Amino acid sequence: MENNIFNTIANERVMIVGDVMIDSYMWGNVTRISPEAPVPVVSVTKREKRLGGAANVALNIEAMGAEPIICSVLGNDDSSKDFMQIMYNNNMDRRGIVTSDNRMTTVKSRVIGNNMHIVRVDEESTNALSTMEEDQILDRINRIVKAMHIDAIILQDYDKGNITPRIIQEVTQLARRKKIITTVDPKHRNFSNFNNINLFKPNLKELREGLNIDIDDSDNDTLLRNLDDASTLLHQRQNIDIVLITLSSRGMYACDFRNGAPSSFIIPSCAHDVSDVSGAGDTVISVITLALAAGLPLRQAVHYANIAAGIVCEQVGVVPVNRQRLISEIQKDINN
Repeated sequence: MENNIFNTIANERVMIVGDVMIDSYMWGNVTRISPEAPVPVVSVTKREKRLGGAANVALNIEAMGAEPIICSVLGNDDSSKDFMQIMYNNNMDRRGIVTSDNRMTTVKSRVIGNNMHIVRVDEESTNALSTMEEDQILDRINRIVKAMHIDAIILQDYDKGNITPRIIQEVTQLARRKKIITTVDPKHRNFSNFNNINLFKPNLKELREGLNIDIDDSDNDTLLRNLDDASTLLHQRQNIDIVLITLSSRGMYACDFRNGAPSSFIIPSCAHDVSDVSGAGDTVISVITLALAAGLPLRQAVHYANIAAGIVCEQVGVVPVNRQRLISEIQKDINN
């Protein structure tokens, strides 16, 4: 990625609307099996709390040099205080955060033994926002958009209740009025509610479930034809400009409807030593959004997002992309 593109990205401001959470980690060593049950005993050596979910998207935006603004509803609990403290420690804008006595802050606790993910414990509520909570977060979003220039809005849905049909409709209408790019990382519950979107990024499983169709992926040619058909259906039903589908180890598919006749392609995965795929989707939606806002051609934007996803998959746990490593990998790719 040329330096002038990174300079452009550094001036971008991206709003992330969706489900945030805390990713909590207990790291340790495993040397024996429990006498109480056939499970490993982890001797904890380190504990860590990180921003997760839509907040990890914000960390990726920040890691790329741009400015993220998170808009989300948390519980009024100790975990929300931890979340706000982590935001403060990362110098992140907190004006888009609302707390509610009627919700709990999502916490995903992972136990890592000998650098292997052993178990995850989730504490969460997945109830949709109440009308009052919707009013509060929409008021914050409108105030922020009125007060400052926003280059793109990412709707990041983890199916925890922050993304509702009303939130989707009002945020996308606001974005269209203000000519703000909108990108979406969907889940099943609201899949068909995302209309008039610039870029829509499900994975293959979410695409199958969201459209309730079977997609034969027995070979790449068959997969490409089936994805073309599915993308056309999405475009016709929901007015999606660009469909981007992550295909795990097979890479990424993209279909562009912006210039009349659709144009599609698959870029193979470039992951090297895959340790953990957690958070790779967050990195993809972050990099692709920034690249599109910077005016990059779609194929180039997808290629860079693919490289970024490969980088984060090499690390254990949910982590944002390393900007300097991304620049280095892109330079190697150009030189080759």
